[in-house]
Amino acid sequence: MQLTIRGLPPEMEEAVRDEAKKEKISLNKAVIRLLEKALGRSRFDEPQELYHDLDRFCRTWTAEQASEFDENLEQTRVVDEELWK
Repeated sequence: MQLTIRGLPPEMEEAVRDEAKKEKISLNKAVIRLLEKALGRSRFDEPQELYHDLDRFCRTWTAEQASEFDENLEQTRVVDEELWK
């Protein structure tokens, strides 16, 4: 469906443009998102569960530890062809 909106007040245009810029989406998607929110039908308003149980580990590794982890992780990315026959 295509819809043309005439006479949009400048402050509403600015709000749409701000939403689009903030969310890095098109103006069209921003209008749809804002309409969904206004109508109480937004899938974006659903609360997201946040977990903080691993926060204490953030930014605790040294560069050497991170490098070692990355090297070990590479081993898990190798496919054993014999297992897939």
